[in-house]
Amino acid sequence: MKEPALVIMAAGIGSRYGGLKQLDAVGPSGEIIIDYSIYDAIRAGFGKVVFVIRRDIEAAFREKIGNRIQVRIETAYLFQELDQLPEGFSLPSGRIKPWGTGQAVLICREEIDRPFAVINSDDFYGASSFAGLADYLRSASDRDGVADYCMMGFTLKNTLSEFGTVSRGFCRVNREGYLEDIQERLKIRKTGETVSYTENGSDWIEEDPDSIVSMNMWGFTTGIFPELEIGFSTFLREKIEIPKSEYLLPEEVGMLVRNKKATVKVIPTAEKWFGVTYPEDKPLVQKAIQRLVDEGIYPKTLW
Repeated sequence: MKEPALVIMAAGIGSRYGGLKQLDAVGPSGEIIIDYSIYDAIRAGFGKVVFVIRRDIEAAFREKIGNRIQVRIETAYLFQELDQLPEGFSLPSGRIKPWGTGQAVLICREEIDRPFAVINSDDFYGASSFAGLADYLRSASDRDGVADYCMMGFTLKNTLSEFGTVSRGFCRVNREGYLEDIQERLKIRKTGETVSYTENGSDWIEEDPDSIVSMNMWGFTTGIFPELEIGFSTFLREKIEIPKSEYLLPEEVGMLVRNKKATVKVIPTAEKWFGVTYPEDKPLVQKAIQRLVDEGIYPKTLW
């Protein structure tokens, strides 16, 4: 069996960050967060990387990371564009927001021929998370019409920003460690030791800080592609005219689980997430990476 592939979603605009956060240097030798993800993925045994980017950042992306990665691992580039719509749909005027993580994965269908993982470009997941995904994907196999997926399950309190709200997929996991449901909550904040979320912008509901959440670190078989194709068309029929609507990967996976079309093994990880959701996050990310370098987990210069 081929070694699993890694899809890195890097087409986001970064509106809250104010720039191309996926290309912002955070390591002691100018590394960006994607560098550490790919370094960990190679160590875990991944055999291919697929970057999902926008055409307008292609040159900057290749210069910043692509040129040095493609000599170390099989590499492909795909472009997530607003006009990549199924037959029968046309781009509504005024649309500037990408169509979401579900579409980002869907456009990989012609490039991926093996089990694969999906991650965000601006999130640091930790070495053991990639090892857990790789181990599961090497034996992943759909059976009797039921897809065999997995997900790294992070602890909520390990995934929060000190400087604003974040979005997380809250997971309900059964005793056997499989996902029963996932609910996307778009505004979660930390206030002292308290974690809460809001659905209307004014009423805040306290949440257990030890809840299991998704950080968009998934493992799939190629059986996900037909489901995403159907799901994206359904989404467009219902929400194409809503300017900020997004076809979100966790929502599609949750529906497949509820309809018993897929099982998702939740692999717990104690890794502490960090990322650059807000500009103020960057110094903390730099300090966290420097600490890992000082502990010998990463070399001072990755490549």
